[in-house]
Amino acid sequence: MNPDQLRIDEMRTSQVPALQLLINLGFQYIPPAEAVELRNGRTSEVILEPILVDQLRTLNCIEFKGRTYPFTEGNILTAVQALKDYLYDGLIRTNEKLYELLTLGKSLPQSIDGDTKHFSLHYIDWERPERNVYHCTAEYEVERTGVKQERYPDIVLFVNGIPLAVIECKSPSIQTKDGLPVDQAVSQQIRNQKDDQIPGLFVYTQLLLGVAQNAAKYGTTGTPAQFWAVWREDFSKDAERQLATLVNKSLSPEENDALFMRPFNVTRQHFEEQDKAGGRLVSAQDQAIYCLCRPDRLLELAYRFVLFDAGTKKIARYQQYFTVHRIMERAHERLPEGNRKGGVVWHTQGSGKSLTMVMLAKALALDTEILNPRIVLVTDRVDLDDQIWGTFRNCGKEVVQARTGPHLIQLLRKGREEIIATVIDKFDAGVGRDEVPVEDDNIFVLVDEGHRTQYRVRHAKMRLVLPKACYIGFTGTPVARKEKNTIQKFGGLIQPIYTMTDAVKDKAVVPLLYEGRQVDLYVSKEEIDSWFDKMTRGLSDKQKADLKRKFSTTEQLNKAEQRVARIAWDVSVHYSTTWKGTGLKGQLVAPDKATALLYKRYLDEFGMVTSEVIISGPDDREGETDVDERNTSEVVEFWRKMMKRFGSEKDYNRELIKEFGSEEGFDIVIVVSKLLTGFDCPRNTILYLTRPLKEHTLLQAIARVNRLHEGKNFGYIIDYRGILKELDFALDLYGDLDEFDRADLQDLVTDVGAETAKLPQLYSDLWDVFKGVKNKQDVEAMQRHLEDEERRLKFYDRFSDFARTLGIAMSSEKFLRDTDQKELDRYRTDLKYFKNLRYAVAHRFAETVDFGEYQERIAKLVNTYVGAGEVEQVVKPVDIFNTDKFREEVDRVVEPAAKADTIAHRTLRTIHERWAEDPAFYEKFSKMLEAAIEAFRKEWISAAEYLKQAASIMESVRNRTGDEIPDELQREDVAKALYGVIRRIVERYTADGANASRVSAEAALKMDRVLEKLRITNWTTNSDRQNQMRTEMEDVLFEIKDRHGFELSFEDIDKIMDDCIDVFKVRRP
Repeated sequence: MNPDQLRIDEMRTSQVPALQLLINLGFQYIPPAEAVELRNGRTSEVILEPILVDQLRTLNCIEFKGRTYPFTEGNILTAVQALKDYLYDGLIRTNEKLYELLTLGKSLPQSIDGDTKHFSLHYIDWERPERNVYHCTAEYEVERTGVKQERYPDIVLFVNGIPLAVIECKSPSIQTKDGLPVDQAVSQQIRNQKDDQIPGLFVYTQLLLGVAQNAAKYGTTGTPAQFWAVWREDFSKDAERQLATLVNKSLSPEENDALFMRPFNVTRQHFEEQDKAGGRLVSAQDQAIYCLCRPDRLLELAYRFVLFDAGTKKIARYQQYFTVHRIMERAHERLPEGNRKGGVVWHTQGSGKSLTMVMLAKALALDTEILNPRIVLVTDRVDLDDQIWGTFRNCGKEVVQARTGPHLIQLLRKGREEIIATVIDKFDAGVGRDEVPVEDDNIFVLVDEGHRTQYRVRHAKMRLVLPKACYIGFTGTPVARKEKNTIQKFGGLIQPIYTMTDAVKDKAVVPLLYEGRQVDLYVSKEEIDSWFDKMTRGLSDKQKADLKRKFSTTEQLNKAEQRVARIAWDVSVHYSTTWKGTGLKGQLVAPDKATALLYKRYLDEFGMVTSEVIISGPDDREGETDVDERNTSEVVEFWRKMMKRFGSEKDYNRELIKEFGSEEGFDIVIVVSKLLTGFDCPRNTILYLTRPLKEHTLLQAIARVNRLHEGKNFGYIIDYRGILKELDFALDLYGDLDEFDRADLQDLVTDVGAETAKLPQLYSDLWDVFKGVKNKQDVEAMQRHLEDEERRLKFYDRFSDFARTLGIAMSSEKFLRDTDQKELDRYRTDLKYFKNLRYAVAHRFAETVDFGEYQERIAKLVNTYVGAGEVEQVVKPVDIFNTDKFREEVDRVVEPAAKADTIAHRTLRTIHERWAEDPAFYEKFSKMLEAAIEAFRKEWISAAEYLKQAASIMESVRNRTGDEIPDELQREDVAKALYGVIRRIVERYTADGANASRVSAEAALKMDRVLEKLRITNWTTNSDRQNQMRTEMEDVLFEIKDRHGFELSFEDIDKIMDDCIDVFKVRRP
């Protein structure tokens, strides 16, 4: 399909069906032109103010001394301005401030009968959805930040005139193998939120959707692409029928007329014929819109299920939403003994258990039937206690940590703290001192991994202290049959359970790749040399010799130590050649503390990776051994150094974990038992297992590397101890539970060979992008072939997929051993060729491209297996105003057409970046450049003429010439820009150009003086000062038009003033 056909198909399959369903859900449709009128033509504003003002009057009143009073008009307008006049402080921080305003309301002073008090005014009635008004519009025109360009989000949903949701629609027929159409919708949502796009719309939004008829994903403001989720909800037969009815319900004639105005008029016949044919089936898009956007659900998600977590905004996934609902239902049920009904939540690691707890706390606080609810967070380890405490604090919840057993009892008795965090041992320590129980049935005890059998005695002590509390356990691993009784004591499993398979399917975690490795102590010299050459290809002879010297020393060790040294060597080579420098980290699990220190010693000696050891103190049992003879001198000395370095065990753990979690921190953390559970570091990508693990400990450990992170498409398990047998045993162990299906863990890990098997097809797909190029060694032809942006993006995506999979393959022993050397060399050579081509086309077409999350790994791959050579790194294009550097950059380009493209596209980029400084000037030259590019593409002009025109236009832009500025403005830079935006309106009202020029120059000079006179600190966010500016500018314009004898409409006067203020904001902020 051509772009026009694709656009119509998008309207037919996605955009119009979405609007029809929204209208039937209760949203009133506003045609695009009317949406602009409601903002007085100011597309930089996004709130529909007339609707908001009416609703503020309707929703709000003051109850005072038995009488009801309306808010004053002044207070109504103050509330509107509070919502509009925000100080932009980054998207998420600004969104959070406005979220608080929307959910808490605005406190305003008002005098009643001479008595002035503050009263709360609310923007939305969150608890009674029927009292609000709901609107939707399409192709919502919003002006970009600092640029006279617009973006047009496909659908925007308003509650009381405030934009709370945005939907991007795509045709399911987009032909691409590089990301589904729904992923392109998500990408567009993310682009539009950037600071140079339309963030002013997204500072208000709470829900974002990407839909493509047969697929849908959702997120919230600021959600990275990898965290956009699929909503899953079980529909009853009645619900299915209700949705089908809504999907096929005919709109009223008035609704149809409004909907099928431009741009959807071209699809009206299609939908009329569809209605006659009997309607359509319910799609995945319909289900998502119904589940997420119907008014009551939209308000509930925004009000109850949105969190701000340490600078990140999050919205509930479906399992969190339904679990909180189910817990709240149970909280209102009473057991025979009078307690509220609890239970166990099984949500796999990485699926957000801690955030589910925070959402539950929010739900309890908002429940009007549970008076003064209190929450006790219970873990079995200090590090988990700190982690959950930190999560609650990051989400704005005040949490008090119990320091001792008596302190815990004191906190429970006082009843002041809403949320208390404690390690379960403190119940044991506190119960003997005070046998009098705390009999409050509004206490909710949330126990992490609370169903485990080792909790039994401590649970009994906890229930002695809190006999009437509601107990809710949370676990991330399957529940074993031996733990069934413990679960039943909690109240049974709480639905829905959420398994690892669910999480991988939903892309809530990354899948796991498994590779078993054997480190043979005795192999032939020929085998060692062959393996060594393959693993170190790309290094210099000197580097190889140095590494081989270090490797050979391992042959002199005793057998046990030799194995540690060989594994340390293998880990060093694997990590340094595949991962080092990418920001992704590794975790090595040692059998005991002394061996952990031995691994550290050899990793340091080989010098390829950096590492730290995190273990417990010498007197604590950890790993496979008791405190034996190996666990004395080395471990004691190591511990002494750590305590001297950090001061305490808590600071030792915290500081090293913090460093490991940073991009610049050490590469590999070495552990024994610590950090195998409850350790959440998204950068952690490779788990090197050198000790056997069993049952749920094994499942928890391998989940340390399944968290989502940019650039991370898998978690990797490198197994030196053969854990697959244990994994099978773990599956059998859990298979006896009624609620457990063995299939829930069947695809827990995938052998790395299954992924490397995709490499030949990905290689073929990459070359397939260039099937129209006859000579694929002709670099100019290859570059011109990628001039089309859609094809260029396809190339970028396919190259990233190929390079990513090649990286996996090149780190696999089996792949290197089994693959023919000629095939390996071809992959490596073409990797370098395509990387250079990607750099060249991005440079040629002036793209500041984010080449995706795998860029660092691709660079690492090329440098390791091909050699850095002359491969260039893509950098931000040089600005054309940097004359010398830009000339150097252009001089490196040989072909005239490529030279002209570089100049033209770089100049266009500069024009768009500086547009707001002088809109009229840059608009003129933007059109001239686009005409020159089009003329060359259609072969109307030669490459030489194209180069000449592009260079001439660049010089005009660089020197600001060619637009006939009056003499009196030559030294007035700000007035020059004001002149342009004034003249393009004034010339429509004057008889000749000379008069328009004189009038516009006079107005520009006077406007400049007015604006400069009234400019104060932070005037750009001060609406009162801007209104003063408008008043004086309006006086100037009326005086000039009356004196020169021409008319200006009120609309054009407003347009001139708005444009002048916009220019002045950029020039004189």
